[in-house]
Amino acid sequence: MAAISWPSEGPPLIAVVGPTGTGKSDLALALAEALDGEVINGDALQFYRGMDIGTAKMSVAERRGIPHHLLDIMDISGEASVARFQADARAAFDDVAARGKVPILAGGSGLYVRAAVDAIEFPGTDPAVRARLENELAEQGSGALLGRLSDVDPQSAARVKDDRRLVRALEVYEVTGRPFTSFMPHREYVRPTVQFGLDMEREVLNERLAQRIDRMLEAGWLDEVRSLEKRGLRGSPTAGKALGYPQLLDVLAGERTLEDAREDTVVATRRFTKRQRTWFHADPRVQWLDAGHPGGVDALARDAVTKIEAA
Repeated sequence: MAAISWPSEGPPLIAVVGPTGTGKSDLALALAEALDGEVINGDALQFYRGMDIGTAKMSVAERRGIPHHLLDIMDISGEASVARFQADARAAFDDVAARGKVPILAGGSGLYVRAAVDAIEFPGTDPAVRARLENELAEQGSGALLGRLSDVDPQSAARVKDDRRLVRALEVYEVTGRPFTSFMPHREYVRPTVQFGLDMEREVLNERLAQRIDRMLEAGWLDEVRSLEKRGLRGSPTAGKALGYPQLLDVLAGERTLEDAREDTVVATRRFTKRQRTWFHADPRVQWLDAGHPGGVDALARDAVTKIEAA
């Protein structure tokens, strides 16, 4: 592909999004090769060291020498944070761009991607305030706290659906002096960005997902879970709840068969892709590409580059 003449402010951030199993990592890699770019991971579960097979993480060899950022940055005992990812991802974008490369964000974790590309502000936390509010909740009940929230932030009070969100909304108001609703995001890029979405016909993707889960199991996914269990996977607040991992932990505990775990994982993954579709299709800025293109990833990359040139 011919080199693109970028505007004076430099190349845009390229984001590759969409449901699980559509080939985002492959397209991001192809675009990095075509555009002289580097890939920034936007899949929250690929942050974790050792969670390789079950998250479809590209091996070092599969990356073909293209630098990948924000992979394997956490132990499984850690809890992923959207606010921390926002800061880390934006630092990676700046670093890649400063070296004259094109930053390419790839992932299907909708809120994480949105936090990285859009003007979203995350209110701080105060453990002491939260602990006090939780004690008040236990002593007074949710009705009393909901009444207080209605006085200072009626919009949030109308939206809260559980005690956790109730406490969080009150904490934010006490810590910042602003209603929680004032932190709601807007679709406003923090830097020039072009988003590509990958999707395909639902039934085709469903079959593709089932086949991918079978390949993961054949590649030793159960052994991966057995190894991670020794490192605390079962008690992990985030990693232990990743698609397929709780099901396989049940197999190791003798609580279900491998076939049952496989079927449950297929169903859970299909449900997850449905939520991803809803999230990403709600963003009118995403330019959609057919992940089932007969020309494969190279044709998709050519289509994407053409759209970037026209942007």
